[in-house]
Amino acid sequence: MPGEVFWVDLGMQGKLRPLMVVSREDADAERALCVCVPLTTQIRGGDYEVKLPQVRWLPGAAEGVANVQGLTSVENHRLARRAGQFEARVTQAVRAKIAWLLELD
Repeated sequence: MPGEVFWVDLGMQGKLRPLMVVSREDADAERALCVCVPLTTQIRGGDYEVKLPQVRWLPGAAEGVANVQGLTSVENHRLARRAGQFEARVTQAVRAKIAWLLELD
């Protein structure tokens, strides 16, 4: 579901990374994939980041961002450990930044 965040092993040093699902929910899709963006607390202040509200289900009190340059597809079965879900307005802001990234607006 769009806006959900999962902990996923992306093969980088065996660390789990938080990813936000940004693709539409489609049970009839040809492939069992979803499109996600990574979340990070390493804020660079660039145009490819969307500031995220602090939520209790992500560890630490640090502010974070969604890094739309890290847009990636993930097999659905890898989304096993759910962290939580952002409000629709947050998901919409991330999707709008992705549209900007891909010059779709």
